[in-house]
Amino acid sequence: MTTQIQHSNDSNDDTLTVMIPLDLGGARLDQAAARLFSDYSRERLKEWIHQGHLLVDGKTLRPKDRIVGGESLTLNVVLEIETEAQPQDIPLNILYEDEHILVLDKPAGLVVHPGAGNPDGTLLNALLHHCPDLKNIPRAGLVHRIDKDTSGLLVVAKTLPAQTHLVAALSEKSVYREYEAIIQGLPVSGGTIDAPIGRHPSERIKMAVVTGGKPAVTHFRIIKRFRGHTHVRVELETGRTHQIRVHFAHKSYPLLGDPVYAGRPRLPKGVSQELIHVLQTFPRQALHARRLSLVHPVSFDQLSFESPLPEDFVQLLAALDKDVKEG
Repeated sequence: MTTQIQHSNDSNDDTLTVMIPLDLGGARLDQAAARLFSDYSRERLKEWIHQGHLLVDGKTLRPKDRIVGGESLTLNVVLEIETEAQPQDIPLNILYEDEHILVLDKPAGLVVHPGAGNPDGTLLNALLHHCPDLKNIPRAGLVHRIDKDTSGLLVVAKTLPAQTHLVAALSEKSVYREYEAIIQGLPVSGGTIDAPIGRHPSERIKMAVVTGGKPAVTHFRIIKRFRGHTHVRVELETGRTHQIRVHFAHKSYPLLGDPVYAGRPRLPKGVSQELIHVLQTFPRQALHARRLSLVHPVSFDQLSFESPLPEDFVQLLAALDKDVKEG
């Protein structure tokens, strides 16, 4: 089977032609297309079939129509503007970049996507300024996200094929993501939290562990215990919204500084006024996306990245350590 790619005058357009092998005879058109054009998601291919951009022997069919085998399948890849967000010159700390992906270190306080209350000034606006062609990629190439007040590593796809492969890798759990957090309380040991997460039944801005929620698995190890807090290393097996924050709150070990799930700060007995001030004024959840490892979607090289703990996190650890020594 040979796939021939021709570039048109518009750099955003490719024409791909392939002969459907006989062993796909009887398959639905969208299923066969997903097999033959694996750089694109099945949903994206179905859209192109409906729009007449994917033809069988020059004819428009429906996604559910059956193919015989031996037909010529022609795909005209037309990238359309996917976002109305405007480019903004916001500094980015880019650790790696090539023509397919980039990896960046996000500071705490930077919102990832525009939304209610944050129409601009987001990471997405910054990415559009850095790489204008990202306007043609859904979510400007963002394949996963971290919360506004979480710092650390993110990978961004710069092409549709790269995005398709990275989304599949996340779904197949082959992207390694490791976080560091400071939780309230003193768990006896590390372990695994396996509890489904869904929308909170009464507080719609929150997520919660709920019956019928989506599967969610979080692994954690203890790095260091303090008098009333614990520094932990966290590995995500799944990637649900607020997963780390929800899981630790569910186990009664909420993240220090979490404004949504932690409630009032827990203070160890006999704590100094200095530490009370540090704990009560820490401006965010103590969570940092520390390590990221993935297979490059085109070269298939194994790539690994690490982000040092930000200064506010380092100072928080130092204050907790000082309290132990002086306590």
